[in-house]
Amino acid sequence: MSTTAMITKGFYSTAYFIVLSLLFSASVYGQDASSIPTDEGIISQGRTLYNNNCAVCHAIERQLVGPALKNVHERQSVEWLKAFIINSQRVIQSGDQYAVNLYNQYNRTEMPAFDFSDDEVMSILAYIKDESAKEPVQAAASDTGDGSQAQAQTGTAISSGYITVILMALLIVLVLILIVLAVLISVLTKYIKQKTDLDEADEELVSQKVDFGKLVRSPGFVWFASFIFTAIVLKAVIDGLFSIGIQEGYAPAQPIAFSHKLHAGQYEIECQYCHTGVLKGKSANIPSANICMNCHSAIVKVGDSDQPSAEIQKIYDAIENNKPIEWIRVHNLPDLSYFNHAQHVAVGEIECQTCHGPIEEMEIVKQHSNLTMGWCIDCHRQTDVNSMGNAYYDKLVELHESKGKGPMKVADIGGLECAKCHY
Repeated sequence: MSTTAMITKGFYSTAYFIVLSLLFSASVYGQDASSIPTDEGIISQGRTLYNNNCAVCHAIERQLVGPALKNVHERQSVEWLKAFIINSQRVIQSGDQYAVNLYNQYNRTEMPAFDFSDDEVMSILAYIKDESAKEPVQAAASDTGDGSQAQAQTGTAISSGYITVILMALLIVLVLILIVLAVLISVLTKYIKQKTDLDEADEELVSQKVDFGKLVRSPGFVWFASFIFTAIVLKAVIDGLFSIGIQEGYAPAQPIAFSHKLHAGQYEIECQYCHTGVLKGKSANIPSANICMNCHSAIVKVGDSDQPSAEIQKIYDAIENNKPIEWIRVHNLPDLSYFNHAQHVAVGEIECQTCHGPIEEMEIVKQHSNLTMGWCIDCHRQTDVNSMGNAYYDKLVELHESKGKGPMKVADIGGLECAKCHY
């Protein structure tokens, strides 16, 4: 082959390679941040996927196990993010410098691979982009020093305390008045006895003594004492009957000292990540050891120690012995009652803290609410139905508003019917 032919062939090969590279680059980087959806429905789907899969290691505003994700769509292309989310190790092993640096920066912690479709990944990116655009949440009012939020949250307790103090003060005043009256009677009686010009009736009145034995044996006193005793016993019996099955404040020691304050509070792990059934079923599900291992396969030690803590070791032992962790149930409802978590959390959008209290502040989980029928009914009477964007409620809302009853409550759509919870 002549030199000219070789040069020509080399030129065409190089040109062909450049064209292919440009086409490939266009396909890989053709999607930029503007291609991320902004539809509310897609963002909502992304929120659910993010909370169930990503929130255990990532937060939007701050670093957790992995980096903060705010404006992540501005750091890399959408296609790169898709590839990394679905299988980060494949991207790292390809030699991508950004991915390798990220892997080394975060202690070579492996991010699990996810079987997401392109649409699901885009919905997650849509949620992250939407959250990134929001202003950071301001500190709670109680942290500003004015105490307004703390006062609002404890208003009921303060009012109850004031009432107790007032009643105690009135009781003390009453006792003091009785003491003063007794002293006055004693002084006046002594003064009158010193007089010598009293007639017979006055002398008898001043000289008479109270016969407490006769008073106690009198029919009126016996009836009054019997009434008070019967009322106290009856009240105690009724209180006892109403307290059957109520476990408010119940906080059993668990086989593993799991801290919700650490996991849900400090690391902001969503409740739905461990309690997987809360969005789709009746029960919230007690997490199995394999859910713990999603994190603790990488997080194997505490602080500077080279060995897992005694509590983390219990998880490894359960996996090795193929035995479930025997968690002790905290919240129990009687068999005659039906409660569906998905109906309240996924549809009603009720926060976990509404029923379970500030779970993110609890070292040991306790039953926060009494979970009685009256407590549930009060909630149904006070909770507004979120009918926005749901055509199912359109005619019902129109009929409700025509009667001028104010916001539609759960009670207005059958929330007080016996068969809702008992059937």
